[in-house]
Amino acid sequence: MSQDEPTTLLLTLTGADRPGVTAAICGVVDDHGGATVLDVEQVVVRGQLTLAVLLTARECVPLRDAVVAKATALGYAVTAVIGEGDNESRQAGRAQVVVLGAPLTARAVGAVAGAVSGHGANIDRIRRLARNPVTTLELDASGADVERLRRELSLIAAQENVDIAVSPGGLARRGRRLVVMDVDSTLIQDEVIELLARHADREAEVAAVTEAAMRGELDFTQSLHQRVAALAGLPESVIDEVRAAVRLTPGARTLVRTLKQLGFTVAVVSGGFIEVVAPLAHELGIHHAHANALEIVDGHLTGRVKGQVVDRAEKAAALRRFAAAEGLPLTRTVAIGDGANDLDMLAIAGLGVAFNAKPTVQQQAHTTVNVPHLDAVLFMLGISRDEIEAAGFASTNE
Repeated sequence: MSQDEPTTLLLTLTGADRPGVTAAICGVVDDHGGATVLDVEQVVVRGQLTLAVLLTARECVPLRDAVVAKATALGYAVTAVIGEGDNESRQAGRAQVVVLGAPLTARAVGAVAGAVSGHGANIDRIRRLARNPVTTLELDASGADVERLRRELSLIAAQENVDIAVSPGGLARRGRRLVVMDVDSTLIQDEVIELLARHADREAEVAAVTEAAMRGELDFTQSLHQRVAALAGLPESVIDEVRAAVRLTPGARTLVRTLKQLGFTVAVVSGGFIEVVAPLAHELGIHHAHANALEIVDGHLTGRVKGQVVDRAEKAAALRRFAAAEGLPLTRTVAIGDGANDLDMLAIAGLGVAFNAKPTVQQQAHTTVNVPHLDAVLFMLGISRDEIEAAGFASTNE
């Protein structure tokens, strides 16, 4: 043994979980004075406990024998390894890898783990963030280059049909953030302009243009003017009817409530219309809202919009403005969207999430969420389902 390294005893117990096990083991350690705790890790999976305790002691052999005897009497299998030194320092380059699947297969988990090790990084810890509505695991890795690992794991995500987010670990994982969301087909399930067009009996025509614009096949500004023109002559009252008809995406209310409880700032930016977006944002307690404004004259829609169109460039500019107003760098921002007009803001955000998005958007975003639950984005931020439910924010419908 090296004179510079303390003699250590690593104890690992496994068995059925029950109260008092850690206290009992520590009691035995205390009876053999002079022992110091260096590390403790405990995990329970489906009622099965694994407890690891790393100690220094003047006389490890008697302590080992006493702990083994106590653990055996409690009905636990135990291994004990005498060595020297504390845990090795973790490698530089901390990364959090979140894997989300419905279902999450063993092959997918193995592929992710293999890619992380092939990258030269080490998985230090794994924990489950959620079982319902999707299974989500968080891997705490060291020795990783976040951008390179993100690119490598995006290939695994496509191959294994899972969603994977890679974010900087350590302190970068903590602290306040700005979360900016698209509205139509993201925060809500509907396309507001199609609901308006329904009142003019031109929904199918407008929907076709919307789809092409979201796929990036049409210039958004040009397509917006074309679609809004179909609304000319509608009475202003249809806005209230549409506002009442919009449906929140499942998990939307849970997402916003949880983010606000964490002290995050929530914003929406939309290529839709402020006449619908602003009341919705007010109802949910969202801090910032930016969208197009419909021109209304003599109580009727003119078929035109007022001011600058909120296109993909303006969405990114709005994210920058919101971040500046909140005193946050872009690295502390999260953007969520589904269409081609969201690409610029997804690109500049610290984490850009493509939510049930068009293929071209999924290919360019930092990560994807392909389940119909908006609160799954919380898992990508390292927030567990248990934490959400314990805070009372979970809602099965909203």
